[in-house]
Amino acid sequence: MNNKRVVYFYDPEIGTFSYAMGHPMKPLRVKMTHTLLVGYELYKYMDVLRPFQASYENLTNFHSVDYINFLSSVSSENMEEMIKDLHKFNIRDDCPVFPGLYDYCRLTSGGSIYAAQKINSGKYDVAINWAGGLHHAKRSEASGFCYVNDIVLGILELLKYNKRVLYIDIDVHHGDGVEEAFYTTDRVMTVSFHKYGDYFPGTGMVTDIGLAKGKGYSVNVPLKDGIDDESYFSIFKPVVSRVIEVYRPDAIVLQSGADSLSGDKLGCFNLSHLGHSRCIKFVQSFNIPLILLGGGGYTIGNVSKAWAYGTSVVLDVDIPREIPYNEYFDRLLCTNVQNRCSYIKHGKPKHKRKLGRHYSKGARESERSFPRSIGANVSHTTLLYQ
Repeated sequence: MNNKRVVYFYDPEIGTFSYAMGHPMKPLRVKMTHTLLVGYELYKYMDVLRPFQASYENLTNFHSVDYINFLSSVSSENMEEMIKDLHKFNIRDDCPVFPGLYDYCRLTSGGSIYAAQKINSGKYDVAINWAGGLHHAKRSEASGFCYVNDIVLGILELLKYNKRVLYIDIDVHHGDGVEEAFYTTDRVMTVSFHKYGDYFPGTGMVTDIGLAKGKGYSVNVPLKDGIDDESYFSIFKPVVSRVIEVYRPDAIVLQSGADSLSGDKLGCFNLSHLGHSRCIKFVQSFNIPLILLGGGGYTIGNVSKAWAYGTSVVLDVDIPREIPYNEYFDRLLCTNVQNRCSYIKHGKPKHKRKLGRHYSKGARESERSFPRSIGANVSHTTLLYQ
C-alpha cells in the first residue's frame, strides 16, 4: 500500500435513478461499483464521504440560468407544456426527462465540486467520484446522456487555487463539452483519447488545438476501432508524459470512462480492466493532485469491475481475483479481462496490433511534429482480472 491520501465520494441515492426503460446509461453501475469496494474492503484505505448536492449557484457557475431553471422545473407531468424548451436544450431520447432529474444532476456535480474542494484543501492527494465524468454537457444544452458538466464545475473550483489544470479523457467518446468550455484559455489543457470518425459526437480532430489564448492547449488523439492494451498505452504514455513535462499542471482531472473497455455495448475499443487501470496508475505516478472521475460505460458489470480495480490501483492495495459475493453477483459474471471485442466475436475482422493501424489519419499526420509543439501535435468467470 502506498501513502497516498485518498478520499472517495458516494451517495447511496445515486443507484435509484433511472433514465428510461431500455436506456443504456444506468446510474446503478455506480452502486454496483460501491458494492465491490465494500466487498473488497477498500473503504478501509480511504476516507469515504457523502457528497453534497450542488446548489443552484454552483451549477450556474458554468451553465446558463435559463438552462438550470429548466432542469429544475421540468418533469414528466409538465414536459408537454415545455416542448419549445425541450428542443432548445436538446432534451430528447438520449437525454430524456426522468423522475428526479434535477436531484441527479445536483448529486453527480456535487461530488466533483466537493472533490475539487478537498484537493484544494491540501488534505488529499487523490479524490474519486465515480458518479461524475459527464463530459458531453454544454453550457445550455444536454448531450450524450449528460445534462450538467460536473467536470467543468470541478475544474472551475480547482482554478480558484491552482494556476494550471490538466484534463485527461480516456472515454471512447471525445470529451467535447470540457474541451469547448476551456477552448480559449491557457489555464486548462485538455487531452482526449477517443474514437474518431463516424462516431458520436463527431468532434476531436487532431487539428482542433484551441483558440486565442487557448491555442495549443487542446490535444486530441483520435484512434481506430479495436485498439488493445499494449497499443493504447504505447500512445498514451508518451503523449501524457510530454504534456505534463511541458505544461506543468498544478492539478489533474482524469475522466475514466469505461466504454473504452472490450465488450462495451456502445464502445469499439478493446481494453481490459488491466489496460484501463494502467493509464490511471501512470497518471498517478507523477504525484500531482488528482481527481478521478467516471464517465461512459454501458456493459455495467464490466464498468463496476473496472472502476473497483482502478480504485485498488490508486490505493496500491492488492485484491483477490475472485469477486466477492453480493446482490449484483450475477450481473458481474460477464467480463472483459482479456482483449476481446464484441464486434470481433460477431465475425468482423480483427484489427492488426501494429501501432500505426490504430491511429486515425489525422493522428498519423501529426506524430512527427508532436514533441516540438505540444498543443498542436500532441466464458463466464467470477474473476475480476487474470
